[in-house]
Amino acid sequence: SVPRCYLNKQLATVRVMKGDPAELSCTVSKDNVAGTWFKDGLKLTSMDGVIFEKKGLVHKLIINKAEDIHAGKYRFEGGDVKTEASIFVEDPPQVDKVLLKNLTSVPTVAKAGEGVKLRIPFEGRGPIRAAWLKDRMELGDDTRIRVDKTDTCTTLSISSCDRRDCGDYKVRLKNDSGVLELNLKLVVIDKPQPPRGPIKIVESSANNITIQWKPPKDDGGKPVQRYLVERQQVGRNDWETLGETPRSCTSFTTSKVEEEMSYYFRVRAMNAEGVSDALESGEVKAAGKASPGAPDPPEIISASRDTITISWKAPCKTGTSQITGYIVQKRKKGTVTWLPVTNVPVKDKKLKVTSLKKGVQYEFRVAAVNAAGTGQPSEPSEPAFARDPSKSPGQVQDLKVSSSDSTSVTLTWNKPEVQDGNDVKGYEVEMRPCNSLRWTKCFTLPAESTSCRVQGLQAREKLLLRVRALSDSGPGEASELEACAGAAAPAVSPRLLIDDTVKSFLVIKAGNPIQVKIPFEGSPQPVVTWLKDGLPLPRRAAVSTEDGSTQLLLRAAELSDSGTYTVELGDGLGERETFSFQVQITDIPQPPGAIRLEENVPNTVTVTWDPSASEQWEKNLYYTVLKRESQKGLWHVLGDLIYNNKFTFTRVVPGRDYYFRVVAKNDLGASDPSETVQPWRIWKKKAEFRVKAQKYRGVNQNQPPRFLVPLKSHVVVTGSECHMSCAVGGHPPPKITWYKDSRDLSRDPNYFCTNDFGVCSLVVLGVTKRDEGDYMVEARNEVGRAFSKAFLAIRGNS
Repeated sequence: SVPRCYLNKQLATVRVMKGDPAELSCTVSKDNVAGTWFKDGLKLTSMDGVIFEKKGLVHKLIINKAEDIHAGKYRFEGGDVKTEASIFVEDPPQVDKVLLKNLTSVPTVAKAGEGVKLRIPFEGRGPIRAAWLKDRMELGDDTRIRVDKTDTCTTLSISSCDRRDCGDYKVRLKNDSGVLELNLKLVVIDKPQPPRGPIKIVESSANNITIQWKPPKDDGGKPVQRYLVERQQVGRNDWETLGETPRSCTSFTTSKVEEEMSYYFRVRAMNAEGVSDALESGEVKAAGKASPGAPDPPEIISASRDTITISWKAPCKTGTSQITGYIVQKRKKGTVTWLPVTNVPVKDKKLKVTSLKKGVQYEFRVAAVNAAGTGQPSEPSEPAFARDPSKSPGQVQDLKVSSSDSTSVTLTWNKPEVQDGNDVKGYEVEMRPCNSLRWTKCFTLPAESTSCRVQGLQAREKLLLRVRALSDSGPGEASELEACAGAAAPAVSPRLLIDDTVKSFLVIKAGNPIQVKIPFEGSPQPVVTWLKDGLPLPRRAAVSTEDGSTQLLLRAAELSDSGTYTVELGDGLGERETFSFQVQITDIPQPPGAIRLEENVPNTVTVTWDPSASEQWEKNLYYTVLKRESQKGLWHVLGDLIYNNKFTFTRVVPGRDYYFRVVAKNDLGASDPSETVQPWRIWKKKAEFRVKAQKYRGVNQNQPPRFLVPLKSHVVVTGSECHMSCAVGGHPPPKITWYKDSRDLSRDPNYFCTNDFGVCSLVVLGVTKRDEGDYMVEARNEVGRAFSKAFLAIRGNS
């Protein structure tokens, strides 16, 4: 849309992008009024790119394509109408659209060791500040990386790139009219890193050795194609290639081994760019003939007054030959000496041990035998008494349901009647649904427990429950009853209980914990989900949900934890409720960069400095400038709340030494200072001896003042400097006076006025919103006077 301004409504400002059209219009009261347009006080009769148009009562000034020459203050006069407006031509940084699409849509690919140059040409009103960033940190020159900038382009050069240079880069172009950010991606490809170790020996036998490793941490930007496996015999220098494995296989088995011989193994990863360095193993020894492993503990089958029958299973590891039999041993419980049960190995896996002493408790163990010898013995069996079987315990007494709710049933009972020599050792609780015949074990309880709670039931679910007592002779007869879970509690929609204790915006110092607890209600228990910026939480975050509340905890906040956190409740039926809050992680700023001093205006010093690294993520960062006048003098504040990287000090006394200091600040405190090392001094000018010549009394050359170059309107950013200038002629040389909104600025220390042979300048130091308005310069001599006006507009610092 074309920016338009209707002058007879109000004094207005038109902001138009360079190259776009603009339009000013004014309505008069009579059709026969011939209006006149003025620009910066001068009458306009014609101007490049400007069309004057009149339709009935409406007079228009149309700019087809706005350029810098079209910026200024316009005035229309016609009949009883006289009004003004200002046009500001914005010219933010721009990059060719085709180039922009190619750079941002296709990553730049380079091979490791090669040089990379990323060149970004741009257009826009100068000066344009260009910055390259990676991982939110601005890049500067070092031994490999160089950042260059001209008036029309910026270039990032990496002399010898490696995998560390992979990632997302950002180019930030900024001037008084705006900011342009470009996101680029650089991919560096290389051979892979070595496979990750250590090499694990999965199996080492007399016939085979199996090794295993992990894929490399970095595949070099190209997928691993295969792994190369080599072997070296201990005591030799040459390596033997054993073979290759595909990338999906990270283990290798070789049968080319000799018994009790030691080897080294090494593995390399290969991709399209080459072969990685090797991952080497320690010394690996092939086993000799192996004896069997240990079987599982034997099981007690039955017992009588002088015999106990046991059984066992073959061991998982049988060694290098078949098992020929088993050695069986026994001992009395509480002793350490094992005695053989038979004189020869038992070929079967079951044995009836006889000639035992009645009433004594025994333990048993077995060991497998093969051609290599006897293997490791098993763990002892469960102790068993040599005695005749006793009767099982009786039924539990008074089994009943003591309480129930929608998800559980609680049972209680009494111990069975005591039977001689058969004490109760515990209880077994089982359940089955009424529509099923299969019993499921719920609990095995100690003898002291005579109650239990069966949970995980459905509301109004009917089921059968049974309890039986356990003793050394086995389980007793079961007591059985039918039970029913209670009705479900009334459904309550999930709702977050947000009150004054739950903040919607949190500012946390880096390193401190983030702990947010949010209460809620809902029945049945709602599903709680936490998100950060719409994505799952980082792995460091811990979430706990219990007793009607959910809590988020990050023990040590990092700058990357800033963002929008959302907690969501759902009932599984589509009904949801969410709450979001902002978290800002901040820290004391890092110090500013190097300080530079320049005398741009006589008897002033302009202090500039490189921005603090914290400026990349800290929105509320500002600077304070201090000075002192001797090596050990006190520091005095010159300027505070400075949101750019420049400050001009105007009260410089020639011949005096000055030291300057800059500190970055935010809401948490101040950074370490950045200081000048050498003093700053403006030398006193020596007095000049001049001979005053007699005036030549000739023709009267007096001329009234006139403006050879008028003032121009300006648009500047808060905190920066504004230079307004014009050129004045006349004889005798006119006296120059500056005004703002009709106020004389001659004695105002915030403005610096100069007049060098008719070139008149006004410097506004550290502009604020109060400096916006109409500025006028008056030129006066004894013959006459002249005026020139301009408008100064102030923009916020973006």
